[in-house]
Amino acid sequence: MGIVSSKRHSRPAAARDGYPARIVCLTEETTETLYRIGAGDLVVGVSAYTQRPSEAKSKPRVSAFIQANYDKIMGLRPDLVLAFSDLQAEITRELIRRGVPVFTFNQRSIEEILTAIRLIGGTVGYHEEAARLARDLAAGLDRARERSARLPRRPRVYFEEWDDPLISGIRWVSELIGIAGGEEIFPEFLDQPIATGRMPNPDDVIARDPEVILASWCGKKADLPRIAARPGWDRIAAVRAGRLHEIDSILILQPGPAALTDGLAAIERHVAAAAGA
Repeated sequence: MGIVSSKRHSRPAAARDGYPARIVCLTEETTETLYRIGAGDLVVGVSAYTQRPSEAKSKPRVSAFIQANYDKIMGLRPDLVLAFSDLQAEITRELIRRGVPVFTFNQRSIEEILTAIRLIGGTVGYHEEAARLARDLAAGLDRARERSARLPRRPRVYFEEWDDPLISGIRWVSELIGIAGGEEIFPEFLDQPIATGRMPNPDDVIARDPEVILASWCGKKADLPRIAARPGWDRIAAVRAGRLHEIDSILILQPGPAALTDGLAAIERHVAAAAGA
């Protein structure tokens, strides 16, 4: 490894005394949160899947979701790595073994997302900014609840996170469907944090007859015609009415600000259309 200039590793202007100054984010939602609270200059490395905010895309890309380039991360000399969920346990284990401080989040609900935002801000010394962001996001959710309360009815909604095997939406997605005015057809999945607990039988989807089908397949484009062509699914109200919609996984499957803003807005549009608003 070549010599790295002292300028490259100088303390960023946004760093606050006594707090981390060089942060690697292994998932996008922590990156977006740091930028949203004005601490984007602290980010020195990001996930390869990072799209939000656009300026973060120029940062060194050091990881996929369950894989990481450890030498590249260590070369960035982070004083903190932010990770997400049990799926990154092996990455965090190796980084800890190499002496890097790691903070791993595992938020699954809207309330936990807001808590994670506050924790991220507190960890880097941006307490007030993070608290303000959490309040603003919560206020936006309240406004969405007010809008959905005016819908003439609550259409049944099926959210598909993966196609083979079928995996239905994780908790924060189900909660957002409710806020948007939809009726989640698998409410029993709400307390299932692991994907294996959220695998519906295709016949159960038919039986519950959703009026809207929303698909967001993590890492690949949802094939809406193939969904509609599944055996027996031509009997589903959503298929008959052509109400199958893809929501970009960047907007809805990242448990951070994007899901609570643009992701929610996408759900609202489709639910309102199905409700006849």
